[in-house]
Amino acid sequence: MNICVFLSAADLDERYTRPAKEFAELLGKGGHTLVWGGSESGLMKVVADGVQGAGGKLVGVSVDFLAEKARKNADEMVIAKDLAERKALLLAKSDAVVIMVGGTGTLDEATEILELKKHGKTTKPVVLLNTAGFYDGLKEQFRRMEDEGFLPVPLTELVFFAEDGVAALAYLEESLGIQ
Repeated sequence: MNICVFLSAADLDERYTRPAKEFAELLGKGGHTLVWGGSESGLMKVVADGVQGAGGKLVGVSVDFLAEKARKNADEMVIAKDLAERKALLLAKSDAVVIMVGGTGTLDEATEILELKKHGKTTKPVVLLNTAGFYDGLKEQFRRMEDEGFLPVPLTELVFFAEDGVAALAYLEESLGIQ
């Protein structure tokens, strides 16, 4: 399975890096391919190292203005001309999406995939990995959107909230019929 992971390229503390590494190792040991923003820094590097170290493959999609930060030993690396093309390529190369901790770029990527799902433009399973309660506020906001009629489809059809990597991967494998 090719799993797109949206996440931060920032250097973060242990409460985020440890669970990210554990999830990455699950992906690699499961024979899955990481499709990610291609960066050789921060949490993106932690996840890429973990997947590759556990035997998984790496497909990176960087962007022109960040190309110098792209991982050199990825199995595949594509350089997109802009962020819109990058998001489109990340989604095109993946079977499923996991949203990990991140900043505004990660939030932009997350809302785009959810908007595509809302309009039936993709059926890829999406998991929001809520490490250390990072997305508790966003989860509450999504519930309010649903409760007040802003979501035309049930929230459970848009995204699965997982508290850890094991639950995230189990949901994706079940959603895609992988044993």
